[in-house]
Amino acid sequence: MNYYKCDVYRYYGRKSESFGQKICRPDGLRYMRIFRKCSKNSNEGVMGIVYRFRLKRLQKKTFIQIPRNTKIGKGFYIGHNGRIIVNEKTVIGDNCNIATGVVIGQENRGKRKGCPTIGDSVWIGANAAIVGKIKIGNDVLIAPLTYVNFDVPSHSIVVGNPGRIIPRENATEGYINRTV
Repeated sequence: MNYYKCDVYRYYGRKSESFGQKICRPDGLRYMRIFRKCSKNSNEGVMGIVYRFRLKRLQKKTFIQIPRNTKIGKGFYIGHNGRIIVNEKTVIGDNCNIATGVVIGQENRGKRKGCPTIGDSVWIGANAAIVGKIKIGNDVLIAPLTYVNFDVPSHSIVVGNPGRIIPRENATEGYINRTV
């Protein structure tokens, strides 16, 4: 299935948008539409240049900075308008939610030098920071204002600064809806 249609499903509960929804797209969905087109066509002549230009313009307008090379799975959901920064070497799985103020970046030295790999069904709260070459498992909830620079096992909640792991089955239940 088309990745963008999966993104639309996460927003509206169906794989197509009505005319009114196309006109009034939330900024997060508008960004993901151009991001998906740019990722698919970035090396294909004139259209690749057009999509890269549109993505750059949209980054300035929405304050969302997710480079076109970032690997993002199906059903990505941006919950609120506001600054979001993701490193281009980050890998994000399917059905992930991200809120405003989130930073997902790299560490430049030490044993965690590199960028995160984030699993499926991960909910990342407002102003959370995830840095370093770490692995976030599936079904993980990262609470707002949490700093994560360590591996997180599947089925967990991470809270605080420094982060503390609380094991819990169905950690994202009620937070991630309309999964694909």
